[in-house]
Amino acid sequence: MELKTIKIKKPEDVNIIIGQSHFIKTVEDLYETLISYVPGIKFGLAFCEASGPCLIRSEGNDLELIKLAQENAYNLSCGHSFFIALKNAFPINVLNQVKSVQEICSIYCASANPVEVVIAESSQGRGILGVIDGEKCKGIETDQDKQDRKDFLRKIGYKR
Repeated sequence: MELKTIKIKKPEDVNIIIGQSHFIKTVEDLYETLISYVPGIKFGLAFCEASGPCLIRSEGNDLELIKLAQENAYNLSCGHSFFIALKNAFPINVLNQVKSVQEICSIYCASANPVEVVIAESSQGRGILGVIDGEKCKGIETDQDKQDRKDFLRKIGYKR
């Protein structure tokens, strides 16, 4: 078995969700979930089929984001994993709905940060072990940092 890290390619203004599913129906169900939950959402999604033709299956409503999802899913090539690229919405806007899709087994990350995916590769195939999401911590927040965090959340409308 070999361990590898795969760097996720994405523009700064794109958020991503990476997860594990178990059935080809995931592509259509995630499409229906995303398109119906946030008006104006732009997205692309790709699913790594784990048997049969083992294709990257994809959907979405934005060609650039569909291609981005396809490229990242293909670079991962981990059976039954999926990759969602989002604009005009944040993962927090859709994450509970994504998790409630009956085929979804787990979510590895939902982020706008630079992400690397840690995978294991054997003679059978590839699997996701985890993710490296963002940078290493640089310290512990001060009282001013706490106030800045609270102010920021209110500024962007997530707290009152």
